[in-house]
Amino acid sequence: MLSRDNRLTSGRDYARAIRRGRRAGTVTLVAHLLVQEPVRNDSVAATVAQGGPVRGPLVGLVVSKAVGNAVSRNQVKRRLRHLARERLASLPGSVLLVVRALPPAAGATSAQLGDDLDAALARALPRELRPAARGTAGAPA
Repeated sequence: MLSRDNRLTSGRDYARAIRRGRRAGTVTLVAHLLVQEPVRNDSVAATVAQGGPVRGPLVGLVVSKAVGNAVSRNQVKRRLRHLARERLASLPGSVLLVVRALPPAAGATSAQLGDDLDAALARALPRELRPAARGTAGAPA
């Protein structure tokens, strides 16, 4: 389950992420990712300095009736919420992420959805925000 601080709940934020964000699709889902500018506000800085909550990346899901009946849609939503929660640490804190499930998501396993979400996020994140490549390629011998 996503924590309350990481849930995208505003319709305005959904629309902004879908309209202005970078889009990357796979067979089972489409990820819309918008990197926002950090808020530079004295009241926010004061709240953070006083130990107030710091909001991390916000994630929202869109699972339409095209995916299947209510049971299928809820199963896809549960899987995507779990997969998104596992990937929060790899996302910058100023990100809005909307994951839209496509009809093939109903028949996909959690592993397939996870692979597709990873692939979509890798393509949607700007190069400067992508995690460093793993391995020893280019390392001195």
